[in-house]
Amino acid sequence: MTTFVAQRNGRAATAEELAPLAFAGYAHFTAMQVRDGRVRGLDLHLERLRFASLEMFGRAVPDERVRAHLRTALEAGPGDVSLTATMYAPAHESVAAGAAVEPDVLVRTRPAASAPECPLALAAVEYERFLPAVKHVGEVAKVYTPRQAVGQGFDDAAFVDRRGRLSEASIWNLAFWDGEAVVWPEAEMLTGTMMGVVRRQLDRLGVPQRLQEVTLADLPALSGGVVMNSWSPGVAVKRIGSVALPQAPAFLELLHRAYEAEPPTAP
Repeated sequence: MTTFVAQRNGRAATAEELAPLAFAGYAHFTAMQVRDGRVRGLDLHLERLRFASLEMFGRAVPDERVRAHLRTALEAGPGDVSLTATMYAPAHESVAAGAAVEPDVLVRTRPAASAPECPLALAAVEYERFLPAVKHVGEVAKVYTPRQAVGQGFDDAAFVDRRGRLSEASIWNLAFWDGEAVVWPEAEMLTGTMMGVVRRQLDRLGVPQRLQEVTLADLPALSGGVVMNSWSPGVAVKRIGSVALPQAPAFLELLHRAYEAEPPTAP
């Protein structure tokens, strides 16, 4: 049994099948943490894949078939892994010509991941993602901007759009706390599956939430901030650019409690 699995449409992927994908930049994916063979927010991952496939290929793989491919990959490894499901078209020239093509499904697993525990300092970088509602591949910025940020003494990068609004971070969503309510930045961004899990569970817990445009100038009035992705429902942020954010342990505890309230599901 191995942690590293790569399967195409439910079968072990060959080098010949993977070679064209290695040089292609037209695909989308979702990434999840699997624990004991189960995933929190599985429905959100399936919804993400379905929406993005219709947007990029004009057709989507049925959810049940996607789940079957996920199960097959998980059966080949341990119960705790990181899993990535990628949708791509082997001949994307047909897609470019306007044809509706059902994509192939590449499922990969690797060792389970965990988030950093220390509060992060984020560089403020002016950047807007292309097709932000889709988690697509080939984004140089999500590696380049953190690399540049680290060289400047930060841990990662947060994105600021042309209107000065904070949107998201390199591979994270942002969330803030005003002392009473969770504040989600209003801007064009990728809505993360962890973000979706946390939001619906906060609703069930009766915690106030609101959508608000957040600029660097707004940060001093807030009581804390975090980043979140499939690794964690909340990693504290201590600074964005030159603006310090207060630590908010109660906010972090609330986000983690909301995440734990989400029942895990087997594919």
